Amino acid sequence: MDKKIIEWLKQADYDINTAEFMCSGGRFFYAVFMCHLSIEKALKGLFQQKLQELPPKTHNLVYLLNKINIRPDENIGKIITRLNEASIATRYPEDMEMLQKNYTQQIAEKILVDTKEAVEWIKKQF
Repeated sequence: MDKKIIEWLKQADYDINTAEFMCSGGRFFYAVFMCHLSIEKALKGLFQQKLQELPPKTHNLVYLLNKINIRPDENIGKIITRLNEASIATRYPEDMEMLQKNYTQQIAEKILVDTKEAVEWIKKQF
């Protein structure tokens, strides 16, 4: 496997670990942000491997899936769609208190588990 693709996957794993660290430190919406970033990097690695070109500079997970032309099962699709929707709010928060209410420990931990499942699914597509 190409070094650049390996680097995408290494960073995806690092971002999952960072999400765990953020969860354990009570930084729940940052954990969700890192979950999104992890899936984004895994998809960009898959994009580069499948299409043999650099991935576009986008944060849109659904767009990346469509460009790669892969269809996840319903569960993985829901995980990716949910994180795609969370991306803007966690990346550019307008109201931090609202984010903290929306992304509780329980929700962030569930998203973290789901993210691990999604990243593993992406890795199986290589």
